[in-house]
Amino acid sequence: MSQETEKDLEQTQNEEQTQTAQSDEENQEVDPLATAQAEAAEYKDKYIRAHADFENAKKRLEKDKMNAVAYANESFAKDILSVLDSFENALSAIEGADKENTTEVLEKMQEGVKLTYEQLKKVLEKNSIKEIDSKGEFNPEVHQAIMQVDSDEHKTDDIVQVMQKGYTIKDRVLRPAMVSTAK
Repeated sequence: MSQETEKDLEQTQNEEQTQTAQSDEENQEVDPLATAQAEAAEYKDKYIRAHADFENAKKRLEKDKMNAVAYANESFAKDILSVLDSFENALSAIEGADKENTTEVLEKMQEGVKLTYEQLKKVLEKNSIKEIDSKGEFNPEVHQAIMQVDSDEHKTDDIVQVMQKGYTIKDRVLRPAMVSTAK
């Protein structure tokens, strides 16, 4: 064989290889559906994972919210238990009294009840529960008038008597004060 024939044969083989490589590339490029499906599957997987994460976070937040509501009064309850203990001690002291030391027991009871009352007021103040001031003029936002009385000593709509104390918790009325007002 001559050199020209070898060159022609070599050139033909190179052209065939080039055409085969180009046709493989074209086949790969020609199939955009497979590419789009693969990409869609990838996005779907990401979406499913993100959605699952979102749902799990939502459930955790709901559980945390329920726990916060359920145990919101825990610190108040712990504080009030000491007052309950004081009342139980007072009751057991009354039961243990006999006729001979009644005066002494009554004096101790009076002192114990005063101390327990002060202890309860401190617990309430610590938990932002305050007594409503019921002196002076009637305020419908914090007072509830249950009756009106004639009074020469008070102006009209002044509070004459407090039937039941009212309380606020922070800035909200927990219970309005029940009062009688002057006509």
